Amino acid sequence: MPMTTDHWTTIRSLVTWLDQQNGRDQQEITLRLLKLTEESGEVAQAWIGTTGQNPRKGTTHSVEDVADELCDVIVTAAVALASLVDDPAGHLNTKLRRIAGRPRTP
Repeated sequence: MPMTTDHWTTIRSLVTWLDQQNGRDQQEITLRLLKLTEESGEVAQAWIGTTGQNPRKGTTHSVEDVADELCDVIVTAAVALASLVDDPAGHLNTKLRRIAGRPRTP
């Protein structure tokens, strides 16, 4: 399901706030893109904590924690996208249509 207009309003307000705080030069765009890596790492950390894979720490996270971190990745990616293109919603919708049209068999 594509993000709604309300979602994009929130994303655009985040981009505006970041632009006011940090500007939007190439370095800032780079940092917004790198933020995705940080957020993805938090997903991995939460999943490891959910599985209890680290015996020294045990179970430290829940599935809800993982879901929250995944949402952070989505929002961070949307902010980065909205920082790069004029019509992020249209770009995402076009991409989703291409993905939906891909064959699902080898």
